[in-house]
Amino acid sequence: MDFNDSPEEAAFRAQARAWLEANAPPAKPPRGAPQRHADLMAEAKAWQAKKAAAGYAQITWPKEWGGGGGTPMQQVIFGQEEAKFGISYGFFQIGLGMCVPTVMAFSDDATKQRFVGPAVRGEEIWCQLFSEPAGGSDVAGLRTRAVRDGDEWVINGQKVWTSGAHYSDFGIVLVRTNPDAPKHKGLTMFWLDMKSPGVEVRPIHQMSGASDFNEVYFTDVRIKDSQRLGAVDDGWKVALVTLMNERLAVGGSTGPNYGEILGLARSLQTEAGPALADQAFREKLADWYVQSEGLKYTRFRTMTALSRGQTPGPESSIGKIISANQLQDLSNAAVELQDQYGIISDPELSPMEAAFQGSLMWAPGLRIAGGTDEILKNIIAERVLGLPGDIRVDKDVAFKDAPVGR
Repeated sequence: MDFNDSPEEAAFRAQARAWLEANAPPAKPPRGAPQRHADLMAEAKAWQAKKAAAGYAQITWPKEWGGGGGTPMQQVIFGQEEAKFGISYGFFQIGLGMCVPTVMAFSDDATKQRFVGPAVRGEEIWCQLFSEPAGGSDVAGLRTRAVRDGDEWVINGQKVWTSGAHYSDFGIVLVRTNPDAPKHKGLTMFWLDMKSPGVEVRPIHQMSGASDFNEVYFTDVRIKDSQRLGAVDDGWKVALVTLMNERLAVGGSTGPNYGEILGLARSLQTEAGPALADQAFREKLADWYVQSEGLKYTRFRTMTALSRGQTPGPESSIGKIISANQLQDLSNAAVELQDQYGIISDPELSPMEAAFQGSLMWAPGLRIAGGTDEILKNIIAERVLGLPGDIRVDKDVAFKDAPVGR
């Protein structure tokens, strides 16, 4: 691995840092009043537009589609520098990280011309409509149907756990178009307007108090065949492009701040003294730190490959499994250490502004989003390690005859 920037990368880093210092929005006070969703959205769109105008939004995308025409390493460098300013808006992650790349890969030039630029500039927001109540982790087990009617398709069914559907303008949706084919071979992908007649979005109330996820119902929703992405009944191939991008995005977190964790452990008093003096906790802390360092250096391997113009290897496959489980374990231990204060989720009263209480309720979702632990372990075992695949009795069975399709 090479930990140093090349001369060209160092120059780009300095350029990006100077631009951010001149343009980044002012940091918010750590305990400011909760911000209204509309205000936060307006801030996010303004920042995205400013980045796009300067060529820093979607740096690796072609300039003709609104990107920066740069390299993956430049994208990494800008992300590192932007993170130092505490800028974090999640409204565009799904669209720019998963949906729009799929549109770019499988649509015609007119569709790309219509959607890519506005998405890069933050003018339109996208969501991904894959998961269903009966499908669990088996995306190919979905039941939402699309039936062809001339040059249109009529969609009926339900999606669930759709992040951001309540504020999204467009979405990509995976549906079943051929129940007589095996489950992976009868799917088709489309893009659609989330304001189409027959689309109903119902926010899901989460235990954290937020409503980031949604149920989405389709009742005789009509979309044109020109909105199809890829060939009819070949949607699984299209979906894999989206899923790979999703797993990279979900597993790409930088990990916890161990300076803050150590500070909390020194300040929290237990019956035996400071939490940091507890040998069992110190052992856990050491395990978490080793895991984080392993992930950090694994990312460095990826960055080194990108810097050399190479394609990263399979090492990025493990990121989400490690980071999501670590966050859940660490958050649980931290809340337990706070004793009776662990039940307080008020940022004004709880240590570190209730960061651990929030992450404890969020972490289980990360073990599901972008593929469950079990699904990803199978992928790593079969596609990375070359181990024999699981027995799949429904592999060649028509979906309508499989148990999940009935």
